[in-house]
Amino acid sequence: MGFNKIRLVLYATFITNLFGFRLKKANSNEEMKRLRVEFSIAMLDKLNINIITKGLENIPDDNSTYMLICNHRSVIDPVIVERAFADSNIYGVWVAKKELYNSPFFGNFTRNAGTILVDRESKNMSGFFKDVKEAVREEKSIFIFPEGGRNKSDNTISEFKSGSQILAIKNKIQIIPVYIETDAGKILKETISDNSFKRDIVVNIAKPISPRDKSISLEDKYREIFQLNL
Repeated sequence: MGFNKIRLVLYATFITNLFGFRLKKANSNEEMKRLRVEFSIAMLDKLNINIITKGLENIPDDNSTYMLICNHRSVIDPVIVERAFADSNIYGVWVAKKELYNSPFFGNFTRNAGTILVDRESKNMSGFFKDVKEAVREEKSIFIFPEGGRNKSDNTISEFKSGSQILAIKNKIQIIPVYIETDAGKILKETISDNSFKRDIVVNIAKPISPRDKSISLEDKYREIFQLNL
């Protein structure tokens, strides 16, 4: 492991746990959002990564609840999304897998940052659906990666799970499609080796869509919106 990588890992471990404790003391959605944005800016600045956001005009300026869906190639994707939506009125809870709750690196942050736990191995998902419904009732948006996990293939996106659209329909909320155009996983590997110059990651935000159109799957609609190859 090179010196630059060790330095970045130590910094990331420190700041992730620091903000995990700070988030635990947050007592409002506004404070939670502010801290998550602050954390995201600090991480991206340290990595020397700049976020270029396209489609900012498509973000609703009301205080309604939405489901935000995004492709997933990198562990820093939530940080990227938080930065892209930093100046919006939208605050959401992230759907996080069980493994992150138990992670020695991400655990403290994940548990306190505003998340809903999903256990993909559980046969009973009633608790998860109840938690989502409660979050929506509290006027919190839902942030989710519909691929279900990081896409480690050579394909632009991997197969969407059906749960995202079902959640949106059941909770009667519109969907905001977000596409991280740049391969953030590749950028992260590069910057860990050498962060001496700034790298750009481009994020594209589309207009909200209804989840009720059953004539086309959510994955196909997402591909159509961002002109991805089928």
